[in-house]
Amino acid sequence: MAFRMPAEDELVRILELEQIELDMYRGHTLDKDRGRIYGGQVVAQALSAAYRTVEGRVCHSLHSYFIRPGDPKIPILFKVERVRDGGSFAVRRVIAIQHGKQIFNLAASFQTPEEGFEHQSDMPAAPDPDSLKNEEDLWVAAGRDPAERRVWPVEVRPCDPQPHDTPKVLPPLDMCWFRARAPLGDDVVLNQCALAYGTDMTLLDCSLRPHAVVWSDGRLQVASLDHSLWFHKATDFHQWHLYVQDSPSASGGRGFNRGAIYTRDGVLVASAAQEALIRYR
Repeated sequence: MAFRMPAEDELVRILELEQIELDMYRGHTLDKDRGRIYGGQVVAQALSAAYRTVEGRVCHSLHSYFIRPGDPKIPILFKVERVRDGGSFAVRRVIAIQHGKQIFNLAASFQTPEEGFEHQSDMPAAPDPDSLKNEEDLWVAAGRDPAERRVWPVEVRPCDPQPHDTPKVLPPLDMCWFRARAPLGDDVVLNQCALAYGTDMTLLDCSLRPHAVVWSDGRLQVASLDHSLWFHKATDFHQWHLYVQDSPSASGGRGFNRGAIYTRDGVLVASAAQEALIRYR
């Protein structure tokens, strides 16, 4: 049995919001069979909603909290608050609502593009993405049924994957290549939202690597608690990007994770941070 591949325009469709009132938008989940909404989808849709109230400015950072699990079977209401429009920066808050309750909130800052000082950390050495298997190939290689795995609109190729069958203790460091499966064009907003969607896919895993557990372990309870992103430069997310991740701390049932995102030619385009629930029953 083959994998059910996502539609060519699935990621774009996820980011297409319906305006229902001034500064209020409705978003939908295409995969309604999941138990809860994937966190990266809500981050990306909330950023898309905020962008619809901003002109001439580009998001440079966002900070968000996951409050309740999202219900994939019903729409999400996104309510945008125009906090401030200054000379160079604009700030927006977005509340995501389902069943009359907040499931997520986000604060984002947007800046008028300008030139300034520049420096960046160097991209570490990594295997070429063309030499690696993607997550679907690894799933089949472990003898798993393709029908049991959802194929995401963002492709991921791990550099040092945790084995599916017999997990082992690994350092709290991880790297993978990832990209949108379908072309996104040169629209900065669309590429930022798509990148935001992808950054939640693997970041939590880094804090699990030293503990030799995998997602399929029924005793493991995991969930993203918050998610922050900093956008440094515009990029085409349909091209391969290296996601360099580390987890400097885990305590109190939580794992802290950081990520740096580079283009294939070594340009640092974004950074991420996230704390996650990693509870082992």
